[in-house]
Amino acid sequence: MQNTLKKFLRLTEKLLRDESQKPVADFIPSEDLFSTLDLNLSEDPMDEQEFDLALENLLLKTPRTATTGFFNQLFGGRNPKAVLGDLLAVMLNNSMYTYKAAGAQIGVEKVILRKVCTMLGWDNEAEGTFAPGGSMTNYMAMVMARDNFDAAIKSKGVKESLIVYTSKESHYSIPKNASFSGIGRDQVQYIPTDQYGRMDLEKLAQAIKADIAKGRNPMMINLTAGTTVLGAFDAIEPVVKLAKAHNIWVHVDGAYCGSVMFSNRYRSLIQGIEEVDSFSFNAHKMLGTPLSCSIIVTRDKKHLHQSFSNNASYLYQTDHDEFNLGKMSLQCGRRNDALKFWTLWKSVGTKGLEKIVDHQFDLAQVARDYISSNPDYTLYSYPDSISVCFNYRDVPARALCTGLYEAQELLVGYGSFGQNEFVRFVTINAQNDAQVIRDFFKTLEKYTEKNYDKLMAQCGPVEV
Repeated sequence: MQNTLKKFLRLTEKLLRDESQKPVADFIPSEDLFSTLDLNLSEDPMDEQEFDLALENLLLKTPRTATTGFFNQLFGGRNPKAVLGDLLAVMLNNSMYTYKAAGAQIGVEKVILRKVCTMLGWDNEAEGTFAPGGSMTNYMAMVMARDNFDAAIKSKGVKESLIVYTSKESHYSIPKNASFSGIGRDQVQYIPTDQYGRMDLEKLAQAIKADIAKGRNPMMINLTAGTTVLGAFDAIEPVVKLAKAHNIWVHVDGAYCGSVMFSNRYRSLIQGIEEVDSFSFNAHKMLGTPLSCSIIVTRDKKHLHQSFSNNASYLYQTDHDEFNLGKMSLQCGRRNDALKFWTLWKSVGTKGLEKIVDHQFDLAQVARDYISSNPDYTLYSYPDSISVCFNYRDVPARALCTGLYEAQELLVGYGSFGQNEFVRFVTINAQNDAQVIRDFFKTLEKYTEKNYDKLMAQCGPVEV
């Protein structure tokens, strides 16, 4: 094991050195992947030196998500304390379903979940769990909402038309989860949004009224705290009031930006959160822990037990349900995703988490100020968002983003809203500073100047 640790340290140091010189890894076209890297598996053991070389090449050619060149997805950066926790979790290799198997690590998870519930304004009846990503926390919320509507469904199956409401800008996991849970993709009602990407509440009320009149059963309203493209926050308080009048479950998908709960300055963006039925957020996004670290909490823990508990005498042999977390989770075997969040939170405190969140909004404002001061840019986003959407010199966004990627300059994605397609620049890496943001635009401008004619030649009809 000692030799393996030395090898890990050597490879890590080489990666960090290479990242400092080249924030974007060498581009490998997908059609050339298997001819460029030695990925094949063989019957016989590999020579150790050849193995080291293959592993090093793979490491150095993999996209770099922690550098000043990565703005592509809704995660990024590398927080040292959180990385430490994740590495230790790998070494310990506990599974988090029973106290017998995880011991003190169960306490780590329970402390985090209790603190989150308290910060949301919930009492001791509230509880939560970790799941493998935001899609799965949304799935768990939908299953709890389904079983809250009719507890017999988990035994008898869905026999009625159950309706889920979500905005047109919500996450793509919602229709998938409707399929998984037996509700059906066609039973998802997509509510239009306003000009800022927030759910249109009047249209929501109209849809609920129409469905009730048709004999359908409104079951769940899915709100979003930070939509994937514009980073918009759906209003919570008026929706909760509407939902209570019809006994509809309200879930807030805060996978992207639900961590504003830690910020005194931005918590108002989720005002009314204490009244919802369930809430989820990804600590691997705004808070910068390694992938994945997704949390779902519910105001009444009975729903977790009702939907996910199942007896297994071969598994639950000691202690009571409160410490056997498998009784409230989607999975049986489950890696320890809590420790990396705990090491981060423990080291910087709640005030440190607040600074991490606030810094991302500050970086987004640096980007918006830069864009607003330059007439070659068109801005499509607004304050109180860490997604900065823009176009530059009318260059097609997807051509520009693809070109930057293939030229190993920057990793940034594009998105669309309404009839507009644009570059979607996210400031979620809290290790960045204002100069990194300005350097991003300078790199983009330099690349565009050099390749303007080629980029403009790719103009054509845009599907949004």
